[in-house]
Amino acid sequence: MSLQSKAAPVRFESVTKMFGKDVVAVDNIDLHVDAGKLVTLLGPSGCGKTTTLRMIAGLEMATSGKITIGDRDVTKLPATDRDVSMVFQSYALFPHMSVLENVKYGLTFSGFGKDEARSRALHGLDLVGLKGFDNRLPSELSGGQQQRVAVARALVLEPQVLLFDEPLSNLDAKLRRQVREDIRAIQQDLGLTVVYVTHDQEEALAVSDEIVVMRNAAIAQIGTPRQLYDAPNDRFVADFIGEANLLACQITSVDGEMASIEIEGYRHTLSSRGMSEGPATVAIRPSRLVIGIEQGIVATVAKATYVGVRMEYTLTGAFGQVFAVHDDVDAPLEPGTEVQMGFAEKGPVLLPE
Repeated sequence: MSLQSKAAPVRFESVTKMFGKDVVAVDNIDLHVDAGKLVTLLGPSGCGKTTTLRMIAGLEMATSGKITIGDRDVTKLPATDRDVSMVFQSYALFPHMSVLENVKYGLTFSGFGKDEARSRALHGLDLVGLKGFDNRLPSELSGGQQQRVAVARALVLEPQVLLFDEPLSNLDAKLRRQVREDIRAIQQDLGLTVVYVTHDQEEALAVSDEIVVMRNAAIAQIGTPRQLYDAPNDRFVADFIGEANLLACQITSVDGEMASIEIEGYRHTLSSRGMSEGPATVAIRPSRLVIGIEQGIVATVAKATYVGVRMEYTLTGAFGQVFAVHDDVDAPLEPGTEVQMGFAEKGPVLLPE
């Protein structure tokens, strides 16, 4: 069973989805998903990500615009006529059927003979690491194993596009990490086109070739995980992709592509991102704050929390409040301690207004 050759790109051209006359669920978006890539739609509840996924599946119809899968216009096609498979949050397994019967279920409606359907279903279980589980019932499996059965059931249909709607939300933290690694490995091994919806930033960073950050029914920014983490377009993206401390600063000089900024006498040089001298905002990740430097920004430890592998600190000062993390768990700073903080050489980024 070869799925690699069937992977197809997905394209949205000026797509809008309205519910009734007043509710804009998706607002005039353009999106291109390359064949064989895993693209994640990420954003808070109500941002339009699930509606976008459902429009690819044909479970919602676009109000205007054009959707293509491969070179075929699917804008008005029902779900049954689109070559896509969807893995739901709830798994949607039949409790009275064996694992093999669950995986075979879609194949029996797709014109495959009994033997061919069985062969494909067994191969699908092998792909997701469940060889030998074919006669078990879903109730005899862990949550992670049930999720893999749902993935196998979608895979055996050899879809051009595989869709995931919050696939890990029912799993505990340890299982989530394992199953997301499984999904990513299967996607890469088979060269599948995958569109994946989540509101979990860490999950998106871990599995994606590209992330589409959505806000208020529109696309806020598209980029690789590293691009979005290191160079967010604005405050929303900076704060939504991982945690970010947003601090007011002054751009004191600009020299080509580099700018010098100042916060309470502390100076730092970073990319100017096309900005000019004057007041600005800098975003700095908790791990890129350096505590205990000379001639830094004066701060007080307001809160210290031990979380096993690191210390987490809330620091306050004239600048407001920031969140910092530190690897030294053996000599933690006590609340009330005055410190001086600065920025790691790489990491701080100016945010265009």
